[in-house]
Amino acid sequence: MAKKSRTPAPPRKVQAPQRRSAPRRPGPFAGRRGLWLTSGLAALGVIAAVVAAVVAFTGGGNSASTPQVPENSNLAGLQTGPAPWNQGLDTLPDRLKPLGLHDLTNEGQVVHIHQHLDIFVNGKAEPVPANIGIYDGQFLTELHTHDPSGIIHVESPTKGQFDLGQFFGVWGVRLNADCIGGYCRQVTPWAVYVNGQTSAGDPAAIVLKEHQEIAVVIGTPPKQIPSTYKFPAGL
Repeated sequence: MAKKSRTPAPPRKVQAPQRRSAPRRPGPFAGRRGLWLTSGLAALGVIAAVVAAVVAFTGGGNSASTPQVPENSNLAGLQTGPAPWNQGLDTLPDRLKPLGLHDLTNEGQVVHIHQHLDIFVNGKAEPVPANIGIYDGQFLTELHTHDPSGIIHVESPTKGQFDLGQFFGVWGVRLNADCIGGYCRQVTPWAVYVNGQTSAGDPAAIVLKEHQEIAVVIGTPPKQIPSTYKFPAGL
């Protein structure tokens, strides 16, 4: 006798997945992760600010930046009395390094220019001594004189600019925006002229250029302010 075949059971109904209507709860470290991220960004901002401040303060770490020459008034052995002033050689070696100058064995030729300097006090011409910047035959500086004519010799073995403040520093005479030697504006008026024209500002910053006529006029001016000088042949 043949067996009856079993009728298969009907398929089960499968419920479709329900879309989650409520947002997923954050895990226990989610808030900490956001806090860490915020704190990290803040810390990076602080570090960047500190680095920027250090760079600004140090000038970016550029070792080739121009050194700051101290004010003439702070140099050793300055003459702060009335003219005439001597050669100022006693403390010259102590002033060279602060002035950015050197003790040379020979006159330099890379920069080789000349200027003429007049000093007038109440209309009277005062001397500019010979051998300013020449130390007892042992060395000379880039800025010096050879005779009492008032001619300044700028003779350097390296390229660069030099100013009137450096020359007066070599001479050992105070020169700044207020005083020349023992003459200060509050008591005695004075002015500096370059090629006959009044130079405004700090006279120490006057850049020395070829064949300038520089006149320092203290108190009552002379009848005529010189504007040119006839340099000898070859200078």
